[in-house]
Amino acid sequence: MTTKTTSRLSNLTKVNESFTIYRYDNGYMIEVGGRDDENDWKTHKLICTTRDELFEVITEALDLPKDD
Repeated sequence: MTTKTTSRLSNLTKVNESFTIYRYDNGYMIEVGGRDDENDWKTHKLICTTRDELFEVITEALDLPKDD
C-alpha cells in the first residue's frame, strides 16, 4: 500500500530562520513562519500527534529555502 504524502507547509515558499515546537501531554504543535509565493508573511501552526509526524514537518521546513 502506497501512502501519498502531502505538504503540510505547501503555502510557504521560504521559511524563517527558526520555528517553535510546543510539547503537550497528547502531542506537539509546531509553529513555522515564512513567506508565500506573493511574498506575504504567513504562519502555520500544525498539530502533530506523534514524533514521526513532527519530524516530517521539521524536515519539510528544513528543506525549504530560508527567508533572508
